[in-house]
Amino acid sequence: QLQLVETGGGLAQPGGSLTLSCEASVFTLDSYSIGWFRQAPGKAREGISCISGGSSMTHYADSVKGRFTISRDNAKNTVYLQLNILNPEDTGVYFCAAAAPFRELSSSCSQFIYWGQGAPVPVSE
Repeated sequence: QLQLVETGGGLAQPGGSLTLSCEASVFTLDSYSIGWFRQAPGKAREGISCISGGSSMTHYADSVKGRFTISRDNAKNTVYLQLNILNPEDTGVYFCAAAAPFRELSSSCSQFIYWGQGAPVPVSE
């Protein structure tokens, strides 16, 4: 069973930056598309970014486009989410997730089946 662990969460200030990492327990991560999701307090979880196994495709939600960057290092079995120009509306628990092996990446960042435990990112003064 693929396991995912998010690290790098923590308190951030408005206008600040943070880097989240998602490390996977798998022999070859390049078979898996990976997504980042966010659940704000009292709201449903939303997909914010996803990346294909070979990094050829990336997608972003409009709310984070131009501020967040997804990337991956398959040699390290790790996917990253760089969060820049943070604002209080970015507060939430950030989850990474993996799709089934070789599943084509959808532009809606859907159909992910393996989930990490989440990393809280509060954005506040």
